[in-house]
Amino acid sequence: MSIAVIGGTGMNQWPGLDVQQHRVIETPYGAPSAPLLIGKVYGVQAVFLARHGEGHSLPPHAINYRANLWALRKAGVKSVVAIAAVGGIAPWFPPAAVAAPVDLIDYTWGRAHSYSDGSSAQLQHVEFGEPYSSRVRRELVHAALAARIDIVDGGVLGVTQGPRLESPAEIKRMKRDGCDMVGMTGMPEAGLARELALDYACLALSVNWAAGIGAGDIHAEIAQSIEQGMAKIRSILERALPVLDALDQ
Repeated sequence: MSIAVIGGTGMNQWPGLDVQQHRVIETPYGAPSAPLLIGKVYGVQAVFLARHGEGHSLPPHAINYRANLWALRKAGVKSVVAIAAVGGIAPWFPPAAVAAPVDLIDYTWGRAHSYSDGSSAQLQHVEFGEPYSSRVRRELVHAALAARIDIVDGGVLGVTQGPRLESPAEIKRMKRDGCDMVGMTGMPEAGLARELALDYACLALSVNWAAGIGAGDIHAEIAQSIEQGMAKIRSILERALPVLDALDQ
């Protein structure tokens, strides 16, 4: 059991996962968002963690990211695919499009963003020149192409505090900064994965145009895009996970 999927908005459950064990793992940082669901899917053993908790009750800023990543590593996970519902900023990233971002900008604040907190953990200055694992990203992109699903190989994810959506002025600033998409859960998740030497990458699903870019009912747009986009996400995982599982052995 070497691979995990962290599910977010739109994937709080994993249809098709034959759950064999609900594993509650204690960590030095408290309880994870939910028990780890361990089972078989697409012919491989995998772990699923609902980032927002059972019933999707945890807002982005209140998630115990440190406990989540620690629990995955303790369970023996080596590779992590994080699913994220995001807003599209770049014109090439409309609702229902999928990307494997290559970089990020962290706009969050007040989150426990490191295991090096001055208490018990050894101080680490981890290298972050490649926030997402190129190995995992490559297999996700290859899987999408094999499934004939359009995927953006790249892009910069801006991570905001939430849970409110951004203002048009904030999105303009993020666009000037170089962000192509905006989400609320990518950090400190990616940084913590790096501290634990987990191969971590993100599948980002655009569920709406960011504020000031699109028009209309944003929540209706999100609901429609999630329904369309998550089918793409599942098809990508179906092809990528067996390859990643073999590489991790």
